[in-house]
Amino acid sequence: MVDFDEIRARANSEWQALEKSARPSIFVGAATCGRAAGAGAVLEAINEALTRHKIEASLTQVGCLGLCYAEPLLDIVKPGRPRIHYGNLTPELASQLIEDYLIKDNPHPELALGSSGDGTLPDIPRLYELPVLKPQVRIALRNCGLIDPENANHYIARGGYSGLARALEMTPEAVISEVQKSGLRGRGGAGFPTGLKWEFSRRAQGAPKYIVCNADEGDPGAFMDRSLLEGDPHAVLEGILIGAYAIGASEGYIYIRAEYPLAIERLKVALRQMQDYGLIGDNILGSGHSFHLKIKEGAGAFVCGEETAMIASIEGKRGMPRSRPPFPANSGLWGKPTNINNVETWANVSAILEKGAEWYAGYGTEKSKGTKTFALAGKINRTGLIEVPMGITLEEIIYGIGGGIPDGKRFKAVQTGGPSGGCLPESLLKLPVDYDSLTQAGSIMGSGGMIVLDEDNCIVDTARYFLSFTQAESCGKCVPCRLGTKQMLDILEGITGGDGKPEDIDLLQRLSNSIKSGSLCALGGTAPNPVLTTLRYFRDEYEEHIAERKCRARVCPALTTYYILPDKCQGCLICLRNCPAEAISGDKRMVHVIDQSKCIKCGVCLEVCPPRFSAVAKVSAEEIATPTEPVPVKVSKPGKDTDSK
Repeated sequence: MVDFDEIRARANSEWQALEKSARPSIFVGAATCGRAAGAGAVLEAINEALTRHKIEASLTQVGCLGLCYAEPLLDIVKPGRPRIHYGNLTPELASQLIEDYLIKDNPHPELALGSSGDGTLPDIPRLYELPVLKPQVRIALRNCGLIDPENANHYIARGGYSGLARALEMTPEAVISEVQKSGLRGRGGAGFPTGLKWEFSRRAQGAPKYIVCNADEGDPGAFMDRSLLEGDPHAVLEGILIGAYAIGASEGYIYIRAEYPLAIERLKVALRQMQDYGLIGDNILGSGHSFHLKIKEGAGAFVCGEETAMIASIEGKRGMPRSRPPFPANSGLWGKPTNINNVETWANVSAILEKGAEWYAGYGTEKSKGTKTFALAGKINRTGLIEVPMGITLEEIIYGIGGGIPDGKRFKAVQTGGPSGGCLPESLLKLPVDYDSLTQAGSIMGSGGMIVLDEDNCIVDTARYFLSFTQAESCGKCVPCRLGTKQMLDILEGITGGDGKPEDIDLLQRLSNSIKSGSLCALGGTAPNPVLTTLRYFRDEYEEHIAERKCRARVCPALTTYYILPDKCQGCLICLRNCPAEAISGDKRMVHVIDQSKCIKCGVCLEVCPPRFSAVAKVSAEEIATPTEPVPVKVSKPGKDTDSK
């Protein structure tokens, strides 16, 4: 029998040896976001610098800390010093830090994001006092970016698997009661009470019972589940084990999209380590409870995020939803009782059993307990992965944590809940972020996508984009979703293409309501949300597109015109040479002219015009005076204007 106290003692010993080591410790953020930003080259530069200077140091790859806007991230810990976090590293800067800090004791405060751990350093702020981190409460993300995700001892030393050990000393009913008292609701979108869902599965007749972890994250701009699995897979796996014990499941699956290779690899490593420690398999920790877990890779169908479609896919069938009841809790995988929760839910479960239901319920609101992770993306200064208490306002997230809108642009809307969520306007920035408030506003919590839009986004085109995604991902099984979303998309494409009709707005409203009430699953039931919310809060933009053929954001090509400004054009020929339609005429030192009958609205002329000239204008509906034929460039000189010829 495996003794968990012995496992924990061994893990603590390794962790303390790392913390108290006489050698420096170096941590590099090497999740997908870090690697995409250049973490691989930074790692190579660090290794080369350590070898060149003959420095003995431990070098560890960690997951995503959440500060994606500052990737690649590098942390350095010198013996007896706090952990210093650096961001926006290049290989050259990383190599310089190794030499200057580890040899010359210059920590370069100007390059540091902050410090954490014991002690302070002059001119370097405390990391968790920064505006981006101070409002956050990291429960699901408690270890991400801090530990080696491929070393189970790091997780165990920070309290990992103590929740499982506690659960195995309780009755299954007591475990379910603990989760119910915590107020945890499913973080996959619907927000159903987790403990109640477990109770249904526990009471269901039939064996074997199954546990499924939904890791089929497919929302555009969302990366919460991926980051969790890459940064702290054991937190999720421990939660799954606790749930399996609670409902009496002996087998389980992690359903994860194949596009997450790093997450899959780290899950496989974690499962091997759990087997070595007796934390999974037969007679877990001598409790008599056995549980076996498999990884099932999905092919990327968005609809397989719906639990009945996911079940069909695991069974080897086409991933299509079915009508309910029966619900999976009673008849799920192969007709047996099945409990499905998503990645973030399981990571919360392990923390709840470790620290207790009352501790967890101390965060959030009365009906939305705990915290929620969000992938903060779009037109915002500090993009990244955040975790905040339920009830925080949209304004606190966007302007406090996210740092506001880049380049002084005006905020227009925020899309919450992924492609099936709603676009909420500036007037709702004080809205608390919880399940009920978002639903009342016409949006959803969803799995946690949060995309910020500014004045340069066309709200009608945004609705068209999200509907095009859900329409393409529809399985086509039910008529309202298959045909209704297609008709809605045709209407939106007509409006953005300059062919909208006044009656289109009411037709969109009627179609949306019919699709929501008549669709078989949540994909169709929520697909109209972007249209409904934009009609509710931005109806004037729809009316402008239709009545005035005007796109105020100058995004819709059919409603946008490109002009060359005669008072700014220098006749440099750059736009003429780059125009793919050969729609621009004019010789050198002549004001160029765009032939609107040839212009394909590609915007290349605007992109290539030198900023010092800014001679190309993109306008919507407005007419501006421009020549119809090339004319000589006029150059201003002190005291008089002279013809350049």
